[in-house]
Amino acid sequence: MDSVVLKSYGKINLGLDVLRKRPDGYHEVRMIMQTVGLYDMLTMKKKKEDKISMKCNLSFLPVDEKNLVYRAASLIKETYGISEGVDISLNKKIPVAAGMAGGSSNCAAALKGMNQLFDLGLTTDELCDLGVKLGADVPYCIWGGTALAEGIGEKLTRIASMPSCSILIAKPGISVSTAFVYKNLKLDQLDHHPDIDGMIKDLESKDLKGICEKLENVLETVTIPEYPVIEQIKKFLKNHGAMGSLMSGSGPTIFGIYKDKKTAREALAALKDMKEVRQAYVVDPVDDPDQM
Repeated sequence: MDSVVLKSYGKINLGLDVLRKRPDGYHEVRMIMQTVGLYDMLTMKKKKEDKISMKCNLSFLPVDEKNLVYRAASLIKETYGISEGVDISLNKKIPVAAGMAGGSSNCAAALKGMNQLFDLGLTTDELCDLGVKLGADVPYCIWGGTALAEGIGEKLTRIASMPSCSILIAKPGISVSTAFVYKNLKLDQLDHHPDIDGMIKDLESKDLKGICEKLENVLETVTIPEYPVIEQIKKFLKNHGAMGSLMSGSGPTIFGIYKDKKTAREALAALKDMKEVRQAYVVDPVDDPDQM
């Protein structure tokens, strides 16, 4: 195999709870992660020269060791003594720095791509062990689908998949620093936590209404006061037929869950009049990215 083309899917958080800050500075979390049908494309080609070269359709993104894709390829080369090089082309569509794990997903795809290109025969668990060295979300992005993530996000448990629905993703024209959000999260002042266990039961029974009623992200307590447009977009989606709406990750991406695609597309059309929104898509939940 001399080249591979991979889809690199984004994610949303159906529930995001932060339990405590650990002595090492990381936060311990409990999250329900869901892959969605919005993806970047990663093309990787072998070359004889012992060099990694990379290009991207977004000029502001780095294409050297500052990029997780580059670092993933480099880690595989170093770990398995690979003397050949690779040309990498990344075409981005997932909103950047938006709470959808786009960078982690690209990194996961690069690990999978290197595994295929150089016929390493690595298992999913082995890929995850490599991935966590590069980012806490990378193991989940290697898994994909619907999962409970614990620890710093690397401890994964497969749970029942989402029932049939459509998801509207809206990214406002702001940037949010994940470090800022976690630094300003006041865990001792939280008076409510997401019902993660209740949502898992709703997923098992395919109760979309129950899932939507339990959507909750404790990071909104920091991000919404700082960026009120997030709450405005959530209300807009609910006023246009969403059964529930939530910020994904540390933001600023917001999603709404719709019972059917027609209602979601009508909301998407209405959203075009909202000047604060820069990117918006209607997608489906994805059960198994490797089969897509």
